[in-house]
Amino acid sequence: MTTRLPARHALLTLSVVAIWGSNFVVMKHALGFFTPFWLACLRFTLAALPLMLLLPRPPVAWRVLAGYGLLLGVGQFGLLFYALQRDLSPGLASLLVQSQVFFTLLLAWAWRGQRLRGLQLLALALAAAGIAWIGWQLDAAATPLGLGLALAAGLSWGIANLVGQAAGRVDMLAFMVWSSAFAAPVLGLLALALEGWPALQAGAAAAGVSGWAAVLWQSLGNTLYGYGVWGWLLAHHAAGQVVPMALLVPVFGMACSAWWLGESLPAWKLGGAAMVMAGLLLNTWAARRSLR
Repeated sequence: MTTRLPARHALLTLSVVAIWGSNFVVMKHALGFFTPFWLACLRFTLAALPLMLLLPRPPVAWRVLAGYGLLLGVGQFGLLFYALQRDLSPGLASLLVQSQVFFTLLLAWAWRGQRLRGLQLLALALAAAGIAWIGWQLDAAATPLGLGLALAAGLSWGIANLVGQAAGRVDMLAFMVWSSAFAAPVLGLLALALEGWPALQAGAAAAGVSGWAAVLWQSLGNTLYGYGVWGWLLAHHAAGQVVPMALLVPVFGMACSAWWLGESLPAWKLGGAAMVMAGLLLNTWAARRSLR
């Protein structure tokens, strides 16, 4: 595992966060047809099949595959989709779910002893203050439930980051495919139990080309490419070098939400986002300074 992030790896990271950020408006579009757990089930089913029949299982423990799939599928996206349906705007969701950065770094420090320098702690505090400011200013774009679900989704993502690191340097495409197979059936059962078969049928029938294209993009662009590349980067670099780059997701998320959905960007929202971005820049500078 290396500490320096080469330029080509930084570009890979940027491509992932751009896809993830712009995807929040795609999620919102898909949720106009599908119920939250049903959408998550379809996303991970298409990520698992048919590639699961073509790619051999990666040489990692079953508990790692299952843990990663459940944390990502049920913990992150099940909760996030539920929040996005009516309790959180896409732009704010793209910001609040980045609490995963803080959870990942703090858990890496607590569980694995990965060192956090003073400037990095200051950077995390600054970014956390930005998210707290957003939460304090809650308006029609979010509810307390939506805020809580987004933070819970961030915690699930943070734990999944560390579980993914435990897989080591394996074929990350195969890892994502096989871990998705654990998420899909659980999400399907939750959809049936909480949302009901009539709602699932109605969503599938009403989706049309654009709805199903949004589902397919969830599987191919975001799950297989996005999390596959993300996991590969985490297997080759320290969490502190990779994970903070995800704080760029809200830049893409808020911009796309304002452009495509007309989400307002008042001064308080931009101020909170600016604090988060300042934390990212300070953390990145501190990490590079430590290598000199």
